[in-house]
Amino acid sequence: MSIIDTISNRHSYRGKYKSTPVPREDLITIMKAGLDAPSGCNKQTTSLIAVDDKEVMKKLHSVIVPPVGETAPAMICVLTRRINAYRDKCYAVQDYSAAIENMLLAITELGYQSCWYEGHITDEDRIGYKMAQILGVPDEYELICFLPVGVAESEPVPPKKLDFSDRAWFNFFGKTE
Repeated sequence: MSIIDTISNRHSYRGKYKSTPVPREDLITIMKAGLDAPSGCNKQTTSLIAVDDKEVMKKLHSVIVPPVGETAPAMICVLTRRINAYRDKCYAVQDYSAAIENMLLAITELGYQSCWYEGHITDEDRIGYKMAQILGVPDEYELICFLPVGVAESEPVPPKKLDFSDRAWFNFFGKTE
């Protein structure tokens, strides 16, 4: 599959997963893709924890309320550190966003499905913090997102997208000529 095809075929998957384990080699490939993402001033604020142990997964899912991704055989937890990079600006959000997108593309390329779960775990109920405690994450890191990883039980349904001409133009806003 070309990179353009992989980009076009990547969609958030919120369905159930088959119990087929994800080989460690695939998890490493996915994580390396994430760590290869650009990082503001090369501060490398993003770190990752892959989880494939059933008992650890069970503990993590006990704090993810309401439950999401609970049938996936593996997950990748995304950690960030808020480090100033340039002129007292922190690019951690951009750093982990680029890493997550790289991993989502790698997941698709390898034949798996996933979904970017961030808002679900970072609001006032502090699910990300609870997950971080289970995983022994030091306080200077924040668990910002998790990606379930597995083989889809059902065929992913692509979302309806606006037409290209409704969101992309040349030379001036709204101009198609």
